[in-house]
Amino acid sequence: GERKLADHLGIEWHTLGDGFTWESTDLDETAAKGRHAWDVAHEKLCSGDYDLLIFDEITYAMKYGWVPVDEVVEALKARHQRTNVVLTGRDAPDAIVEIADTVTEMRMIKHAYERGITARKGIEY
Repeated sequence: GERKLADHLGIEWHTLGDGFTWESTDLDETAAKGRHAWDVAHEKLCSGDYDLLIFDEITYAMKYGWVPVDEVVEALKARHQRTNVVLTGRDAPDAIVEIADTVTEMRMIKHAYERGITARKGIEY
């Protein structure tokens, strides 16, 4: 759903990595793809060509050690001043939280799935 909307709006979109780590059959390959995703993200971040970049689930790549936290911190500090960056994922490293302007932690209060309502196309995916 997100990708379809981005395409409709003309938003540049890159799908990188290989999905859920718990579904990986080769964690070395998953790690390499995570590192490659950061390489692409870093290039975009350094370019100064973007007003907004969203690095979805990047905290996991840092948590698993695929991308050094210090490297991400330095890249964020060195970005063009007009480039806003959103990082998503759980367990953001302290160094990221420290330099962030805004940090939000979402927690579930209740979820439709608990009542047997399954994911719906266009809403959850």
